[in-house]
Amino acid sequence: MDTNELRKMSGIIGKKVGMTSIFDAEGKNIPCTVIEAGPCVVTQLRTVDADGYTAVQLAFDEKKEKNTTGALKGHFAKAKTTPKRKLVEFKTFEDEKNLGDTITVEIFAEGDFVDVVGTSKGKGFQGVIKRHNQATGPMTHGSRFHRRPGSMGAVAPQVFKGKALPGQMGGKTITVQNLEVVLVDVEKNAILVKGNVPGAKKSFVLVKSAIKENNKTRVAKDLVTYNTVAETSAE
Repeated sequence: MDTNELRKMSGIIGKKVGMTSIFDAEGKNIPCTVIEAGPCVVTQLRTVDADGYTAVQLAFDEKKEKNTTGALKGHFAKAKTTPKRKLVEFKTFEDEKNLGDTITVEIFAEGDFVDVVGTSKGKGFQGVIKRHNQATGPMTHGSRFHRRPGSMGAVAPQVFKGKALPGQMGGKTITVQNLEVVLVDVEKNAILVKGNVPGAKKSFVLVKSAIKENNKTRVAKDLVTYNTVAETSAE
């Protein structure tokens, strides 16, 4: 199977390591996020006859066997692999996969565009100033409106749907589209994408082929160097 066929896959499971910066051939500093992507193991193949849809299930990140249920132990044994922490199904694989196959960062190359899915940092219960970026009222003495949400509307006592109110902030699934791959380190299973991605350090992320890739020009960058953060984090 050639490299072009491998790049057709929909994605890979990874873990956010942190942020760093690199320099291109023109000396421009580019902020990047380091993602430890794979290796992932194919643990299940969904078919239309058995499941009603087609998908490929990938597993990532080693897990202690004593913390794995008996059912999952048998599930991983069928794929002839060790227990994993994260299981994700991808429905848009274009090339055929077999049970037990290993997926690595080689499916991506410098200049590719990807979509990264992650869970944003949880901020707990927050007010409208922080949660919805509303302005504060006068903070001087005598004001009765400092950080309140404001009027509910000049109508009968009810709250209209969509009203910006205090509540739980963060902890949501967020997708960032069209991030450029600026570096792929196969030896350390690391991939650097331009910009930031949602989630805290060590949180799981999904790196998928960009669905709007044609809207951007694919130009591979001639990289000069990158911070040692990428080296230490991938170890």
